[in-house]
Amino acid sequence: MPAKRLAKPRQRTKADAHRALRDHVRSLLSESHAHMDFADAIAGWPADLRGAKPAGQPFTPWRLLEHIRISQWDIVEFTKSAKHVSPEWPAGYWPAGDAPPAPDAWDASVAQIRRDLRAMGRIVADPKTDLFARIPHGTGQTVLREALVLADHNAYHLGQLVLLKRLLGLHRAG
Repeated sequence: MPAKRLAKPRQRTKADAHRALRDHVRSLLSESHAHMDFADAIAGWPADLRGAKPAGQPFTPWRLLEHIRISQWDIVEFTKSAKHVSPEWPAGYWPAGDAPPAPDAWDASVAQIRRDLRAMGRIVADPKTDLFARIPHGTGQTVLREALVLADHNAYHLGQLVLLKRLLGLHRAG
């Protein structure tokens, strides 16, 4: 009778106890939930209205878009690297002018926002990332806090963009 082979014990991979939280935060960063998502908020801006400031409003679409880009970039880079130097507050978080400085500036800003959103999503999704550990070069911040600040900040300013769309006649409430 041949000897019975013993099955090799399966190597168990450590389950990610925070997978559900990671998935929720990634979803918050990349999808619409209780508000309009980034793609819809920035869609349909004619070039001639990207620098328009409706009466009584402090910002133009361009200034809001660039503020989102700069702020988000700062949050992502701070989360990733101790070498990152944040812009001067508050002036460094806003563009100099009300309108895009070049014809391709709007699209470049949109592309960078999308890249940085994906980067933060990858950081959050990585099971090696301790969402709750203090960022070593910070003052008490965690990756979870930075991801939530980014999502909250973007939602706030996307709401302002939607308001500008309505004031400029580009968006009708459904």
